Amino acid sequence: MADNKLEGIDVKNPLVLDNEWLATVREETIDPDRPMIDTHHHLWPAGGLIEYSLEDLWQDTGSGHNVVKTVFMECHASYREDGPEHLRSLGEVEYVRENAERSRGQPGKAEIAAMVTHFDLRYPDVAELVQAHEETSAGMFRGIRQAIARAHPNEGLLLEAHGPEGLYKDPDFLRGMKVLGDKGHSYESWHYHYQNREFAELARAVPDTLMVLDHLGTPVGTGIYADKRDEVFEQWKKDIAEIAKCENVVAKLGGMAMPDNGFGWMGRDKPPTSDEFAKAQGRYYLHMLECFTPDRCMFESNFPVDKLSLSYQVFANGIKKIVKDFSEDEKNALFYNTATRVYRLDQ
Repeated sequence: MADNKLEGIDVKNPLVLDNEWLATVREETIDPDRPMIDTHHHLWPAGGLIEYSLEDLWQDTGSGHNVVKTVFMECHASYREDGPEHLRSLGEVEYVRENAERSRGQPGKAEIAAMVTHFDLRYPDVAELVQAHEETSAGMFRGIRQAIARAHPNEGLLLEAHGPEGLYKDPDFLRGMKVLGDKGHSYESWHYHYQNREFAELARAVPDTLMVLDHLGTPVGTGIYADKRDEVFEQWKKDIAEIAKCENVVAKLGGMAMPDNGFGWMGRDKPPTSDEFAKAQGRYYLHMLECFTPDRCMFESNFPVDKLSLSYQVFANGIKKIVKDFSEDEKNALFYNTATRVYRLDQ
């Protein structure tokens, strides 16, 4: 990997996928015909955090489940190396648009149908940047992720984020959030569990802007939290319930197999089965669904980051096992309809 420090994130070690290891666990696909939308994946060229191409995405989404559409999530891929700083992220928009164009009309393969990109919402003319992202994306732009994730000192994380301190209450940031909402687009955040109350405060401050909570609010289970899983879970439950009271927030269900979640799957002799996944994480998913309801929840893979721990086929099986007792309408909402509404995929 050419560079393992990305904007705002320190990576302690190069991250390499082991497809042979992942293939040691194979299962029969559950409910293989159910249409699904993956609302959160990345793409990286060589030199990115984890090299992951459109072909790699197709290999994963085509591993048994019926993933028909996806939403790309910003990840500092292919930024422009020169020109005005506030326009450099348009390089990622161009890179994703090109891959999305290649993904269209390919029978049996998922189509990249929308993208969430990045710029600094504190920029004085947010409307100008929104227009640039709309135009460069050829109409695929749906929102901005500017993560508020900020790791505690000496926390011991593999993916250690260093977002601006107090971003969630910065007046310029709030102004940009409101402009984004006025333009009909959404805001997303990745952050750690101890910042969920910051996210709730932000949601209350901009009630007219649609907000998306990524990765279940990232309960951390490594480093200083390695022996505090139940303590973290109890506080996390309360914070998620508070966030769910904000009607402008929807949630993504996934992204909990990152190494920093602390389930210890990366590097084992064999990756987890879907039964092990469901047993370990079911209480988190069911609490999210209870608080938000399936009409405000969306399936996400967070691949390839979560691919460090388990395969796509096993992960999606695990989610389906967790919600096996839900009604057909609820499953349709979780796996397809909510995403279609939030990301305007029927346009």
